[in-house]
Amino acid sequence: MEEPAEVRIGRGQRLTEAVREDLELYGVAELEERIEMLQAEIARCQAQIEKKKAGRQAADALFGSPPD
Repeated sequence: MEEPAEVRIGRGQRLTEAVREDLELYGVAELEERIEMLQAEIARCQAQIEKKKAGRQAADALFGSPPD
């Protein structure tokens, strides 16, 4: 008998699902915890953006900027 195929979750799908959740079901403490987690995720994304920009700047400095 064959194993069922593993379902792949698309990039960003969990975030999309979280954004659509009914917030009426959450209490104040749960909402505050959710905000803290989202703020931490925003900070993580911003750090990754800065890392990628720095890498791009280093590459441009080494190889020259791409033509516009």
